[in-house]
Amino acid sequence: MKLSSFTAILLSAAMLAATGCSAGKEKEDMTTLSEKSFSASDEYVKEIGRTYYSEDGVLWLAQSASGAEFTFNGTSASVVLKGDSNAASSWGKDNYARYVIYVNGEKTDDAMMNEASRTVEIFSSDSEKETTVKILKVSECVNSTLGIESINVTSIGNIHPTEEKELKIEFIGDSITCGYGVDDEVKEHHFKTDTEDATKAYAVKTAALLNADYSLVSFSGHGIISGYSGDGKIHADQTVSPFYTKVGKTYGGKCGSVSVGDVDWDFKSFVPDVIVINLGTNDDSYTGTDTEKQRAYIDGYIDFLGVVRENNPDAHILCTLGVMGDRLYPSIETAVSEYTAKTGDSKITSMKFDVQNPEDGYAADWHPTEATHTKASEKLAEEIKKIIGG
Repeated sequence: MKLSSFTAILLSAAMLAATGCSAGKEKEDMTTLSEKSFSASDEYVKEIGRTYYSEDGVLWLAQSASGAEFTFNGTSASVVLKGDSNAASSWGKDNYARYVIYVNGEKTDDAMMNEASRTVEIFSSDSEKETTVKILKVSECVNSTLGIESINVTSIGNIHPTEEKELKIEFIGDSITCGYGVDDEVKEHHFKTDTEDATKAYAVKTAALLNADYSLVSFSGHGIISGYSGDGKIHADQTVSPFYTKVGKTYGGKCGSVSVGDVDWDFKSFVPDVIVINLGTNDDSYTGTDTEKQRAYIDGYIDFLGVVRENNPDAHILCTLGVMGDRLYPSIETAVSEYTAKTGDSKITSMKFDVQNPEDGYAADWHPTEATHTKASEKLAEEIKKIIGG
């Protein structure tokens, strides 16, 4: 080997260490405070929810409340965020990705991503401190996605993923799970991503009560056999099942050149102990009291249970409904009973949520307020405790 080649390798290794992109042979410096840059790969961050790490090294946050969490010992931190292809476009006005940032559990930023790229200063201190940072996209997937291009710190040592929790829960739902309108308690108002916050909705609240890791798969207006129908006609293009095996679904915003609706989800990356399905509110706007349509919903629900079980062989599946109306709940009970009888699968049960109380108010388009979500999370957490024996 020529000396010039050997020197080049040493220089390359040094550069990798300086940028935090370790070649796997560099020893982490635990004594020197220095500036470093890291990708948001699973080597350095704990990925939360359904995310997509692209070939160009960007972690795209897809589903509601998806994000990244890491710890470090240092004096400063910043992050470079990327908007999807709809960021700053005229279509994006009411559809920009909304994100929040927490430092040691305290919310320090809450903003809309209305540009192609942005550097956000996260943390600054005169002396090094052990610090935990969590970045979450709190709006839903179909409207916009958000990328984390790099994490830049002045630290002793590298950044590290936070520890995984023992309990893992997946939530499959619609606008209720997404936290639709939770920050707008005027029922006559309509959808905007800047009033949507999944962290204030029942799913994330339930995970917090149980100290669980979570993953959401939720799309506003979607259902089992039909999306929301204002005219009684079926909207079969707005169903969850076709996208359950994907990272997400989008109405056009791309992560670079890729749509999250085209990216297969790796079910080994998050293996839930419990799966909560909360679908039927939008179907009800189509089925009404029509028994034939309700039967179609039951059949569709049974088929969807098969899809969920195929990809999650060991999880307990809990089927729920009721926050915005419980008319279809008996159909869910029938679907669970028939599926169990057909397959012998006894790890599927059901639970009815309480219908929202007018005294707790209504959010945009008559959606539940945070007060209603809190009550729903408390009931759901108790049910999950029974399931897991806690």
